[in-house]
Amino acid sequence: MDRCNECSTELLEAEVHALKDLIGVARTVVSTLDLDQVLQEILTSAMRFAEAPAGSIALYDSVQSDLTLHAHKGLTPEFVTTERWELHPGGLTERVVTGGEILFVNDTENTPFSINPITLKEGIRSLVCIPLKVQSRLVGILYLDDFVPREFDREKLKLLDVLASFAAMAIDNAQLHTRTRLMAITDALTGLYNHRYFQQMFGRELNRAKRYHKPLSLIMMDVDDFKKFNDTYGHPHGDKVLGAMGDILAEALRSTDFAFRYGGEEFIVLLPETDFPSALQVAERLRELVEHKSAGELQGIAPHGVTASVGVASFPRDGETRDELLKSVDGLLYRAKECGKNRVHYRTEGEKR
Repeated sequence: MDRCNECSTELLEAEVHALKDLIGVARTVVSTLDLDQVLQEILTSAMRFAEAPAGSIALYDSVQSDLTLHAHKGLTPEFVTTERWELHPGGLTERVVTGGEILFVNDTENTPFSINPITLKEGIRSLVCIPLKVQSRLVGILYLDDFVPREFDREKLKLLDVLASFAAMAIDNAQLHTRTRLMAITDALTGLYNHRYFQQMFGRELNRAKRYHKPLSLIMMDVDDFKKFNDTYGHPHGDKVLGAMGDILAEALRSTDFAFRYGGEEFIVLLPETDFPSALQVAERLRELVEHKSAGELQGIAPHGVTASVGVASFPRDGETRDELLKSVDGLLYRAKECGKNRVHYRTEGEKR
């Protein structure tokens, strides 16, 4: 009898401890709007609850019907290189998405449905997939993995179902915060960052360039004869020109670069850790893209598209302060206009700033 009481006490203590952990996790995930922090906290806690050596969280895009890997632990670099994957009919993830219920796999080598070959190659032998839902809307999937066949403790994993509810709400809140923040720093017409965010980023990147003795370059672009275009074709079509410029810049730049609508028909590109020769190549490539791709983007509006004049300046070559660099690149853009438009202008060696 004493032994039974002792076992009951141990079980109760374990449950209380697990619930305390769960409350701690819930407090953490609802107290931050940083999506990466939320996801990492959810994953770490879920792995601890399930005593799983590996796991991941993928967020679901209902429009594209695919998932994107956002957090992972205990998995090889080769496995996590596949950051995005589509749903395959009859596959494991497709069953979780359509069914909306937790799915257990005790042995990946003995299942009635297909398992992704990448999962098998990783050596994952058992796993549990937990849908993360806000009401009935799926926002992601939590995967917990083991490298040996096993049966997951159903009672213990009931706590994960509660955690999944907190997790889904936290993810939804973090994503909403991200969307709201993007709206505040994004130009609605072009989809590029706005002037206010440029001032913020320019100051930050210039300080970083000075601190670490790195180059930094600026490209300023202006749509040629934009007023004439507006007068000829109308302001709605002028807006389409600006939208086309946004698309061209967004597609052409590296993920480490930043493109902004500076104002009116002017655009500015910030190139961290990029020296002048490299920036000049980027500027010429952007000018060519505008000239050649804008005709397609504006088909039925302007048969020949539009062109852009461009100025290029680099730190410390063309200035060491924000004002010096902006004055320099603005003057170079003006010179490109003066010299015939649809060209890139820069300060030659020996030429005064």
